[in-house]
Amino acid sequence: MTKRFDAEARQGLFLLAPPFVYALLVLAAPLLTILTYSFFKDGYLEVISEFTLDNYREVLGDPIVRKIMLRSLMVSALVTLVTVALAFPIAYYVSFMVRPERKSMWLFLITIPFWTSYLIRVFLWKVILGYNGVINSTLTGLGIIDEPLTFILYNVNSIVLTLAHAYAPFAILPIFVALEKIDRSLLEAGRDLGESRVMTFWRVTLPLAMPGVIAATLIVFIPTIGDYVTPELIGGGKIPMIANMIQVQMLALDNRPLGSALAVTAMLIVALVSVIFLFLNRRFLKVRQ
Repeated sequence: MTKRFDAEARQGLFLLAPPFVYALLVLAAPLLTILTYSFFKDGYLEVISEFTLDNYREVLGDPIVRKIMLRSLMVSALVTLVTVALAFPIAYYVSFMVRPERKSMWLFLITIPFWTSYLIRVFLWKVILGYNGVINSTLTGLGIIDEPLTFILYNVNSIVLTLAHAYAPFAILPIFVALEKIDRSLLEAGRDLGESRVMTFWRVTLPLAMPGVIAATLIVFIPTIGDYVTPELIGGGKIPMIANMIQVQMLALDNRPLGSALAVTAMLIVALVSVIFLFLNRRFLKVRQ
């Protein structure tokens, strides 16, 4: 019996070893490299391998860094709110209103944005929102405005709109999966007990769909706070976020230790915000139950 157990254990380790090594090389090695660099000194032309906390002191003490980090958090939170708020009705419609044989077609349509690269989609929004773009040309052609609008591009609103469109499928799909798992008999039971559609949704559907909402929130929030392309192109470089600041330190100024400290600090803040969100959501579900 023991020999059989040992053989199964060895077989399991043999199967797990390749993906574990792959994850270690692809994920852990870059993170450890950045973490190591963040404790080194910048010698302007080279990195000095000498332990120091000066990079973190500069990051935490610089008001510009705090302002950009706060802006990044606010923009990401706004993008997440808009994306999830728009994704939930779509996922609800596909799950509850669309006939089963047509759901696959709707999911196929939702994934169409993935057919083109992220960079092309950002450029398309720049064309749509530009000074001589689709919106301004249409409004001018219809005589609604005399001159092209200048406030629809190179601002926070345009960044939020572009990011919300780019990450919409990432929010729709996990919410749809959570809604599909809901037992429809529970909704019928709520209606039989005299609850209205609104109260049934609030007391039954929404709590059961919260795992999908949580997944969608984290999937959207975590990558958007580190987005570099959209603030650079849609924001015109006028509204930098933390990823743009890291890029400047890493490439333009060749200050890899400070850039690494910025990256590590941003990761820790994102992790802290995510943990707080999960804790508050768990408390919310306990109260609802």
